[in-house]
This record gives sequence, C-alpha cells and structure tokens, in this order.
Amino acid sequence: MKKVLITGANSYIGTSFEKWVSKYPDKYLIDTIDMKKNDWKEKSFRGYDIIFHVAAIVHIKEKSDELYCKINRDLALDVAIKAKNESVKQFIFLSTMGVYGMETGFIDENTEPNPKTPYAKSKLEAEKLINELAVDSFKVAILRPPIVYGKDCKGNYPRLANMALKLPIFPNVKNERSMIFIDNLSEFVRLTIDNEMEGFFFPQNKEYVNTSELIKLIAKVHGKNVIMTKLFNPLLKFLKVSTLNKVFGDLVYDMSMSDYESDYRVYEFKDSIKMTEE
Repeated sequence: MKKVLITGANSYIGTSFEKWVSKYPDKYLIDTIDMKKNDWKEKSFRGYDIIFHVAAIVHIKEKSDELYCKINRDLALDVAIKAKNESVKQFIFLSTMGVYGMETGFIDENTEPNPKTPYAKSKLEAEKLINELAVDSFKVAILRPPIVYGKDCKGNYPRLANMALKLPIFPNVKNERSMIFIDNLSEFVRLTIDNEMEGFFFPQNKEYVNTSELIKLIAKVHGKNVIMTKLFNPLLKFLKVSTLNKVFGDLVYDMSMSDYESDYRVYEFKDSIKMTEE
C-alpha cells in the first residue's frame, strides 16, 4: 500500500485525486494536511511514500510578488526539504502551463519557459529549487497541466459554461486549446505514483479543444441550442485583447509531450463534458 500525503487542504485537484483513488482502498492510504498555518511543520512525514504538493495561491489582490513567492515558492521548497529529510520517496509538485508565459502559441519540448505573471514566476522558481533536491532516493515529478476542468471546478471553464447557458449566439471559430479533464489528471497522478515517475510532465486530453465546439456541447447537455456565426470573426482578429486570446486563440502542447507508456486518459472529451455538466 502506498501512503500519500496531500499538502494543501480543500484544493480542487487534491480533493478530486483523493476521491478518484478511493476506488482502490487496498492500494492507497491518503492523508491531507492544511498548509495555511505552520502546524504542518510539527507533523512527521516519516512513513509516507509520496507527498503530493498542491497548496498554492492563484489570484490575489496584492500586486506585490512577495506573497506569491512566500506561498508558491518558499512554502513548496520547505515542504520538499522536509520530505527529503524524513525519507519520503517521491515528491509530486503541481505546477502550471503558465510557466511558458504564452496566451497563444504552440509549445513543444524545445519551448523555454518565460513566465509573465507573479503566479507563474513563483511556480517556475519553485520548480527549479525543488528539482535540485532530486536524487535516486528522492524522486521529483513536476506536473505542468493546461486548463483543468470538471464538476465544480473554478477558473476559465465555468465562465465559458455560463456563456453557453446565457448567450443565444456565439462566434464560430477554429481554434485549439490544450485542456485536461480532472479525472484524467487524477489518473495521471495515480500512475505517476505507481510507476515512481520523475521529471517534467505535461498531461492533457487526447484531443485539442475547440472553443465553439465546447460551447455547443455544454449547451446541448442542458437542452439548449447556441447558434454559431462567423459574423464576429473579423472583429475578434482585429481586437488584440488578452481575454479574447484566452478564449479564442490557439494554445497547445505538442501531443507527443503528453504520451506516456500508461494511458491515463480514461474519458474522451465529449463524455467528460457530460460528466462535468450533468
């Protein structure tokens, strides 16, 4: 049996992973610890095989980088050092596609990170520092997933779902986005543990997501019909607005970066939308 400690209570990805592996009660023992106070320093990590570090801050009002660094970099490093010192075998760090600093584009194995936001900068700095701790007896796995979506998720997906339910018409665009369904990500983490994987990983769905198709699928699940039109497309190309880029632009990982020996992509895209919305 693998003993896993999730550092970061009430996180969407952490709680989803715990729920996912509850199907294997004889294979995994999962504990979670809150990182908001310093109580975690008093807890012994000895006896745990894996630390899955999900604690982070994403959007805060403070414009200073200080708090991002304190939580996303310094706290993560402190946890990793403690884990190594107390004989934990594997440290899984949840990072982000945002370390590349791209709103649109194609990311392959040669693309260099170039973070633009305080959140992404702090994540990349944490990656580098934690990766320096890696040795044969302390494996480090760094995950850089794209947009994560699923039932009760936060972020960009619920905003799009809201559009699908409220707008009668929507731009018909041909774009591609890398995304990953939460259950597929949870399965990837499970396999990362089983196979004692180390290095950098870029899990994503088997297919890129088209924004217009996504809107149509969400609406269909709710018995609604959204009319797709190309009428607004010239305006979308003209407007160089960050929000529009995030919705209608292309941003993908090269699929070859996301193919691993064990197939973690349990659900196809259309089925995952039904599961998310129903």
